[in-house]
Formats: sequence, structure tokens, C-alpha cells
Amino acid sequence: MKAFVTGAAGFIGSNLVDRLLALGHSVTGYDNFSTGNASNLVQTCGAANFRLVRGDTLDLDSLRRAMEGHDTVFHFAANADVRFGTEHPRKDLEQNTIATFNVLEAMRLCGAKRIAFSSTGSIYGEPQVFPTPEDAPFPVQTSLYGASKLAGEGLIQAYAEGFGIRGFIFRFVSILGERYSHGHVIDFYHQLRKNPGKLYILGDGRQRKSYLYVGDCIEAILVALDRAPDRSVNILNLGTDEYCEVRDSASWICERMGVKPEFSFGGGTRGWIGDSPFIFLDTARIRALGWKPVLTIRQSVEKTIDFLIRQDC
Repeated sequence: MKAFVTGAAGFIGSNLVDRLLALGHSVTGYDNFSTGNASNLVQTCGAANFRLVRGDTLDLDSLRRAMEGHDTVFHFAANADVRFGTEHPRKDLEQNTIATFNVLEAMRLCGAKRIAFSSTGSIYGEPQVFPTPEDAPFPVQTSLYGASKLAGEGLIQAYAEGFGIRGFIFRFVSILGERYSHGHVIDFYHQLRKNPGKLYILGDGRQRKSYLYVGDCIEAILVALDRAPDRSVNILNLGTDEYCEVRDSASWICERMGVKPEFSFGGGTRGWIGDSPFIFLDTARIRALGWKPVLTIRQSVEKTIDFLIRQDC
């Protein structure tokens, strides 16, 4: 495989690059380093079959030139800032929807025929069916992030129909693990480092969430590319067969860090506008291909805390 990875210096993207190189594939990483971290690629940059291009997905000419000669695109560059989406609504449009259009246009111009797209379980909004399947009734969008990702999905389906591109759309739950860079686990960790006696939790802490370890996520993607049905677009949920309450994960974090703080809560059933109080995806499609996660949610949380502790040592 000649793989092209957008967002290659990011949390999931850099872990994917490592895995692809370990499997012997040729990889070009593409990142503007607005949120990606160069340290995520320190070891990778020495690999003979890896090339890093500093570029922006909003620059179609740069994207097209860098993508020449590749057969598979992993489009992982995105604005993943769900919580503060209402403070900068244009960012989701530009960095998620327009950027995805540019990636697809670059593919059309270069002749690349396969795309793996990091979508999100947030596109389901607040569904009525749990666990939520890929063919759930078309959801009402509750976040700008989810809406922008759903628009990206639509573009991929249209390009698949119009230009023969094969699409793999992965709707993730929240991903945890090494190089994790944003979300409630890191927020709680930093709070507790500053004050181990108190922990403030948005909402009432009863929000039910599902999480997936980054290594399990990447293995699921690679399994799908190898084994999914031969159709123009495959849409697959990625997650575990369990969920937890936010206050449960907070307790695991405290235990791992060896602290016993007093919890306080912001109140209400949501932490912010667009925060779904219950996320639990049906993963029967990806499991039917022979994949299942290795780590539980608790183990994923604990590995993430261990990583953050090592980073501070």
C-alpha cells in the first residue's frame, strides 16, 4: 500500500502511521501542525519508507502535489473541538467539510481510489435506539462538529458514485490511549495535578459514554480495508460493547493517580451544547469481519492516565 495520511502528527494519525510502517507500507504524512505534535513523529521520521509533508488540507494545490502516486488516503485531519464549536462555527465547516472536499478533489485529480475517513458517533445526535446501528433513522444534528462530519460523509458517498472512489467511513466513539491530546480524561488529569483534593465534572456525571483504545481503533480500520464487502461505500461504527458513566471514569482516573478528591458537578444532563448524554454504538458490522477490541473501557482509561503520567515525568 502507498498510504497518504492527513493529520499524521495528531493523536490517531500518528498511531496509524506507526502501524502502517510496522506492516511494511509506504507512508506520506501530511499535517499543518496546528494541533498535531511533531514529537509524535520523532521516531517515525527516520524510517526509509516515510515522508512528512507540512501542508494544509485547505490548500488544494499543495494537497494534490503531495498525494501524487498514492493509492489509499487516510483522512484523519480535522477540528475535533466539539465542546467549543459554537464559539467558532466556521472552523468546523472549513477544517472538516471543506477540507474533506479538498481531499476528495485531490484524489480525483491524482487517481487515488480508496479513502478511509474518520467520522464520528456524534453524527447520531441524540438517537432513540441503543446500541445505535449504522442504519439508524436519519438523526437530528446537535453539534456543529457532528454536522460537519456528516457533510463529509455525504461528499464521500457522492464522489464514490460519481468518480469511482471507494469509501470507508468510520464512526468512532471517543478514542483513548497514547498521545491522547484532548477530552475529559486529560481535563480531569490536569485538574487533579493542580488540586488533588477536588474534581469538577461538567453536567451531573451521569452521562453515559463509550470509549475505544487507539490501538483497537486502528486495527478495526485495517481489518475493514482488508475484509469489508466489495461495495462503493462501507459505513462502520467503531466502539466497544460497553459504556460507562462519566463519574465512573472519574473514579478510575482518581484511583490510577492515587488521589481521593471531592467531586463537584456543573448540573444538568449535558456538559455543553451538543453533548449527547448517552453514546453507545452497535458494532455488529465490524465484529462480523472478525474484529473485536482487546481492551475494556477501564483499561483504555488507565493506559491513557499512565501515558499522561509518563509525559510529566
